[in-house]
Amino acid sequence: MAEQLEFFEIPSPCRGICQSNEQGYCRGCYRTRDERFNWLKFSDTEKRNVLRLCRQRYLRILNKKPDQEKIIDKQQRLF
Repeated sequence: MAEQLEFFEIPSPCRGICQSNEQGYCRGCYRTRDERFNWLKFSDTEKRNVLRLCRQRYLRILNKKPDQEKIIDKQQRLF
């Protein structure tokens, strides 16, 4: 598959939290250690794939949280 041309750099999803959860994913951006360390070496296609995986991890973890924690998490996104 041909790689899509990007006019803008794909920014790092880092949110500056930089702590690992029980599964080894960053609590802020949901990347693995290797994904965080190699971000600048990745092609745009690889970066888009990492972003897709991060979104899946976030949704999977969010769906496991009790309802009260979901409400708090939604409120924190306002800041």
